[in-house]
Formats: sequence, C-alpha cells, structure tokens
Amino acid sequence: MGDSSPYAELLEARPVPEGPVVMCVANQKGGVGKTTVAVNAGAALAERGHEVLLVDLDPQANATTGLGIDHRTQDVSTYDLVMGGATLAQVAKKTLVDKLRCAPGSVDLAGAEIELVGASEREYKLATALGPRPPYDVVIIDCPPSLGLLTLNALTAARDLLAPIQCEYYALEGLGQLLRTAERVRRGLNPALRLSGLVLTMYDARTRLSSQVSEEIRGHFGDAVMKTVIPRSVRLSEAPSFGEPVITLDRGSRGAISFRLLAAELEERYDLEPKTPKPAPPTPARPAVKKAPATPGPGGRGYGVPTKQPRNADRSWPRGEPWTGDTNKTIDLDKDEEAIVSSEWVRD
Repeated sequence: MGDSSPYAELLEARPVPEGPVVMCVANQKGGVGKTTVAVNAGAALAERGHEVLLVDLDPQANATTGLGIDHRTQDVSTYDLVMGGATLAQVAKKTLVDKLRCAPGSVDLAGAEIELVGASEREYKLATALGPRPPYDVVIIDCPPSLGLLTLNALTAARDLLAPIQCEYYALEGLGQLLRTAERVRRGLNPALRLSGLVLTMYDARTRLSSQVSEEIRGHFGDAVMKTVIPRSVRLSEAPSFGEPVITLDRGSRGAISFRLLAAELEERYDLEPKTPKPAPPTPARPAVKKAPATPGPGGRGYGVPTKQPRNADRSWPRGEPWTGDTNKTIDLDKDEEAIVSSEWVRD
C-alpha cells in the first residue's frame, strides 16, 4: 500500500524492538480461525524452543480448552488478571506442550466488559497486568470476536497485530473495520502498534474463490500478508476435541506442517533465533550377530527338519487298557465299545 493509505503508519516497516514479542490475534468477525492460529502458532513456536505465553481473552475460553485446560475448574483466570485480582505468575498455567503456558479464559470475562466501562484507564488494564517486559519470548493474546473493551485492551497491550483472514469475501469487509479500529488505537492509545501480518486461513485449493480472495488480499496488502497459508483440514478441526494442538496430535498433517512454516516465518519477521536443542548423536550401530543357517528345504526355514522318534512311540498306539494297566493289550474302539463303557474305570 502506498503512503496515501489511511493505514500507512499502521503498515509501515520498523526495526524489531527489543524485549519479548507481544502480539494479539484479532478479527471482529467470528469463525475466521483466530483461536486456531493463536493455539497452534504458539505451540509451534514453543516447539522451536521459545518460551510462549498464550493469553485467552475470549469469554468462550476456546483457546484454554484447546490446550487441555478445563476453564471451569480454575481458581483464577484472565478475568482476575484484567481486573487486578491476580498476578500474571498466578494465572499462567502449564500445558501439555513444553515451554507453552496459558493464562486461561473464563465466562467471567463477559462481565468484565461491563465492569470496565466506568473504570479509569480501562484500556490499559491488560497492559498494566503484563508489565513492560513479560518473562517470555513471545506473548500471544487471543481476542474475542468483537471490537469491545477486551479487544481494545489487547490492542493497547500488544505491539503487533496478527489478523487471520478467512478466504471468503465476507472476511474482507471485516478486515476494513478491524484496520480502522487498530488505526484509532495506534493514534490515541498505543503508538507502537503495527500490523505484523495477515494470515490467510481455511484455504481450499479446490475452489477458485479461495484463490481469488488470496490474490486480491496479496495485491492490496503486499508483504503484509504471510506467505504461509493455513488450509482447511479435518485434523485442525478435530484437535480441540483431544485437548491439544494439531502440532502434537498429528505432526504429519497438513495443518501441523503449515503452522510449523508459519512459526518459522514469524521467527524471521521478529529476528527470533530458534532454540530447539540439537538432535542427539546417532547411536552407534551394534555389530551384526551371525545367525545360525536355516535348515534348507523347499518351504523355507525349518521345513523338513528330521526329528528323533519319541521314546516308547511304538507302544503309544494302538491304545492299551489304562483301567487294567495292561499296556501290551490293544483294543479295537469299534468292537470293544461296550466293554469300555461297562468297565470299572469309566464308571468311577
């Protein structure tokens, strides 16, 4: 976009600031993949060795459940963080993903919208709670699908805005509203706010519509659009039901691969060095053990192996009379059936 754009300063490039990366994933349109991007991008960055905090600022708390945390059983949540009732260290919880912590959301956040209306400096509550330098490499704030006070708090606390865009035309209308709100926040509340990137989500390569929307957005916003595209994926939809990101659920799925690529792209934009440990040296191969040659035969190993004749095999059949102890006497089962049935051995 040229300098004549009303969002020129919001989109302008800038040196990477020192300190942790604080970004909010926002779009007032629902169902565009905000929570999916926040959870899986955070998990992918944590997988690459970065200390990541995911702040769930949505009253629905989908990011919380998507990381395997039951928001109904938590003593404190981001509601307490925003309202000043708990510190960040008290709210942040461990997840199944190493180096990824989550500040769980709760339905109480719906009441925070009302309680913050009359509060002083209401737009800075989250920024104050996080502090100037949170003890993490990356902080990702998952916003609700609205442009209310919770989203304003996220835009004020963050230095970067990551906006997921569904590959449909309705999403383009919502993008304009989001950029106008972000520009107002930049002018009046947070001069450091910048649009770090637009992420195309729910891309379906089988349809021309996805390609057309992608071309239009890239033609309008240029390098602001992330190169990585998040495809429609069954595994991405299933992952929340397992309480874990797709990164750990199915590493080989298209969704997991795309989010690892997105994490690498975010690292490049923020000059983050991957901290993944070097792979362990390969285990030296053990010397091969010589196996005994198989007995040759037409059917493969062991076929046609001669065996010794069992002891007393010549006396095992025909049968003797076990009830008399006479093993030398043989019987005919057909002729002596009545004798067998009437014998004392059978009666006992």
